[in-house]
This record gives sequence, C-alpha cells and structure tokens, in this order.
Amino acid sequence: MTKNTSQIPNGVMLNAYPDSIGTNLSDIVTLLQKPALKDVFSLFYVLPTFFNSDLDRGFSIIDYNINKELVSQADLDALKELDIMLKFDIVLNHLSVGSPQFKDILKNGDASPYKDFFIDWNNFWKNHTASYKDGVAVPEKQYLDKLFMRKPGLPVLNVLFPDGTERPYWNTFYQKITLQPITLEDIAHLGLSQDDKDHAITLINDTIEAGGILEQLRFRESVQPHKQDVLNIVHKNRSYLGQMDVNANAPEVWDFYDETLRKVASFGCKILRLDAFAYLHKEVGQTNFFNKPGTWTYLERIRQIAEKYDLTLLPEIHSEYGLGLHDEVASEGYQIYDFFFPGLVIHTIETGDNTALTKWATEVVTKGYKTVNMLGCHDGIPVLDLKGIIDKEGNTHQGLLKDQEIEHIIDTILDRGGRVKNIYDPEGNKISYYQVNATFYSALGEDDNKLLLARALQIFMPGIPQVWYLDLFAGKNDYAAADAAGTGGHKEINRTTLTQEDITSGLQKPVVQMQLAMLRLRNTSPAFNGTMAISNNTATEMHITWSNDVNKVVLQANLKTNRFKISYQENGENVIITNE
Repeated sequence: MTKNTSQIPNGVMLNAYPDSIGTNLSDIVTLLQKPALKDVFSLFYVLPTFFNSDLDRGFSIIDYNINKELVSQADLDALKELDIMLKFDIVLNHLSVGSPQFKDILKNGDASPYKDFFIDWNNFWKNHTASYKDGVAVPEKQYLDKLFMRKPGLPVLNVLFPDGTERPYWNTFYQKITLQPITLEDIAHLGLSQDDKDHAITLINDTIEAGGILEQLRFRESVQPHKQDVLNIVHKNRSYLGQMDVNANAPEVWDFYDETLRKVASFGCKILRLDAFAYLHKEVGQTNFFNKPGTWTYLERIRQIAEKYDLTLLPEIHSEYGLGLHDEVASEGYQIYDFFFPGLVIHTIETGDNTALTKWATEVVTKGYKTVNMLGCHDGIPVLDLKGIIDKEGNTHQGLLKDQEIEHIIDTILDRGGRVKNIYDPEGNKISYYQVNATFYSALGEDDNKLLLARALQIFMPGIPQVWYLDLFAGKNDYAAADAAGTGGHKEINRTTLTQEDITSGLQKPVVQMQLAMLRLRNTSPAFNGTMAISNNTATEMHITWSNDVNKVVLQANLKTNRFKISYQENGENVIITNE
C-alpha cells in the first residue's frame, strides 16, 4: 500500500458525476452544505467527466485537465472546506481518439512524436498472423483464443493516415467511425459538371444516411472514373470515436502517467482508482487481461509514481471469485473494490438466506482485505464476479454463489426491468454474462424496506461504504434514457440527473432520511474503527457488532421480514434506528 494509507478516513464515500445533481459540481457542493447532509460523507468519488472526455460518460479521456463546463476551482476549495477527501480515476489502458496524442498521429502519421504511444494492431501481430480480413490481421488461433473480448469482433479501430493508408489500432472497449456528408466545396476540384457534382453528392449522402456501402455504388458513366477520388474525399473527412489502448512499452506513456498523477494530486486527489489496469499489459502468447508477471510489473511502476504524489491506489478489477485475483491484489497491500457485495446483498434479501454473505464478510475480516464496497454505482450490478471457474488442469474453484443462484439474480433484476451486458468471443458469440444494469432500488423491486436493509448491511460490512447518489434518493430505472442512448445505452438506466426539486422533495422522504441517519452513524462513530463480530446468526437472521473499548454499534436483521434494528449509545443515551 502506498505510504499515506493511514491518512484515508474510514468514513462514507459519495459517488457521482459532477453533473449528477443539478447542472455542475457546484450544485453537489450546495447539497453537501445542507444541514441534512452534515457529517454524512468524508470522501467523494467524482467520476471522470471531471476531466475533458468525449465518450463512455467520462471514461474516454481526452486530457486530465479540469472540465471547466462542470467544475471550478471554487468547487474544489469548498469541498476542502467541508473536509471531504477526493477520489478520481485514471484510465490506465486507454485514451480517447480525440486526445492530443492520437490526433497528432492522425495528422502527422509516422512523423508524429506519439507514433509509438498507441498499439498498431497489425504491427503487434506481424509475426503471428494467420490471415488478414479487410486489411486487419487475424492472429493465429492459439493466440486469438487467449484474448478476452469486451465486445463482438476483433478489438480494433481502422484509422486513415496522411498517406491515404488505413491502419488498425488496438481498441478494447469502443470504436465508431462516422462518415460525414460531402458538399460542393469538397469536390469542386474534380472537374465535374454541376449536374455531375449534384449527382455524386446526392448518391453519396443518401448512402451515408442509409448506412449503405459506398464502395458498392455505381455512379453515372460521366462520374464513374472519379469514383475513387470521391470516396477518398469522404474517408478523409470521416470522424472517429474510440478508446484507444496505449502502448505501455513506450517510455512516453510512463511520462504521461507521471504527469497525470502529479496533476490529479494538485486537484486534491488522495485516492486514485486505476480503471482498466488489468488490460494494460499485452504480450503475444498471453491473455490481454491480467497476464502475469507483466501486470504486476506495471502496477508496481504505477505505485512508485503514486508514492511521489502521496496518492493511495485502488486497482479496479472485475473477475470471477474463483480466479482469486482479488486475493492476489489484496495480498500485495492494495485496497480492492468489493464487486462481490452488490450481488450477494440482492441474493441475501431475495432468498432470505445470509449464508453466502456471511461467508464473504468473514473472509474479508479474516484475510484483512481493505475494501471499498457499494450497492449501486455508475456501472452495472456485477454478476460475473460471483462465479467459480474450472482451471486448465480441470480443478474446480468455487464461486461465492452457484451458477443457478447467479442466474436467479439476473432473472429477478431483468423481470423488474433491468438490462444485461455480456462478454464475447472473437467471433462475436456470447460466452458469459458480465453485469446487470438497473438502479439498486429497482433491482430490489422498489421496496423501501429492502433498500434500507441493504444499506444497513452495507454500513456494517468491513471496508469503506461507497454510496451512489441515485441510491441515496431511491432512484428508479430510467428506461427513456437507456432507450435514447441506443444499443450501448444500458448503463444510462442508472444515471438519471436529479434536479434541485428532486433533492428538495427527496430529503422529505423517510427512505432518504433513514439512509442519511445510518450513513451519518457510519461516518462518525468510532466503533467502526474497532472490530467486527458476527454472532448468533441463523440463515434468516443476522447479528453484527462493531466495537472498540468504549463504543458499540449493533445490527439485528430479519431477512424474512426485511426488518432491522441498529442500536448504539450517543451522549449516554440509547439510540435506535429501525424500519420496524
């Protein structure tokens, strides 16, 4: 762990985009300044639209400068005045195609100082290619089969170089090419008559609008000889969206990381979440997800940079419990995300059986994991993480839940309106479920008592509780936003922007007020700096105590009725928080 870990408060962490409430970060600051929010949060995970980005709601970074449309220095000063510590992301694996580095490549090609900053797919596989498809290398089968795909097809984006050639670049997460309509000005130099120009423009633009294939067009006889010239103009003017994988073998990339960590520290960052770090190290013959020892080598290099700027690292990794990667990361001294907890809570509440949750909580305590846990978040509700695996030798490594129990979670959430995201093989076939997208409130059937019980379980779990702003206000699935965002819009179901009116009315609701009371207790009680004890549990009842020498907080929960009682002493008085 980095040297400043002890400086991180064992309090409650808010999680939101800068514009999740109102129109900018200033509106969130205004909320945090309200008496109702006093002492509720010690930390704030601000999602990466804090920076300049263009895609994936912030996770396609253009640069790590403050997004001045959403954030001001006054906001950061106000958060410091509230004694709220900041957590940010660095997206280690990729940068936007709109980043200064990649734009320089598109402009200057091989003459760019950043020509090695990203990964030329064909060059990476040049000695291990079985064939080419539309100019893109298809790796030999023994290498292709090892790749972990986050979307159908090969993970590439074809970009046009200044010399007119196309080159595919490694692109794990997202890519899109948009052809722009042409104008008279674009083809004025071709020497066509006005009528021929009108013909070419109409045919090209109608085909682009219809999503047709330009190369299959047949122009009138007088224009056909200029077809390739016209197509070259169209392709030269095309625009890109994409998250381009960086080449961590390039020294320039590590200089960039150093500059970025210095910059985020200057903004007040104390905790740095390493998004997509497990995809960073790539090597022929290895998987592209957490290969070893390369991933460990890179993580150690990042840790050494983080220590210079007094940053605590939080590596983000989604993988099956049976792989044990969470245990490996924790054993190296890092804080870890508890991606197992959300699904376990839903399973516990929906089945009325805490066996799996208790087993996991006991493991966290026994092994001394330093975790950040959550219910909902900006992403989905993880389900892949709960799985077991069968290794190459045929040995079975159990998951936290059985496959049929995981399927029950998925089916329950989908029946309540959730959406699902899967992972794929290189041919585009689904090979596994990944996450389910829904608000946590809707995943629980929009039942106030279930949400309150889930929150009670969260604050009594080991680790720092991270609270998604929409969960705090019992947000419901936003189907209109998910549908409007298209095929990749499943995440928008849980990203509704709350207005000031939503906040004002929400603060009057008992389900919100009781959550605030529980979170304030968790954020301020010294008992949670003590030890945890799970005792007298049955499958349907939980009894959890946190205590130190002078303070004690007790949770008693009945999973049959979704009722709970939290008891503690404050100023010599017995206090109870309950939904009974």
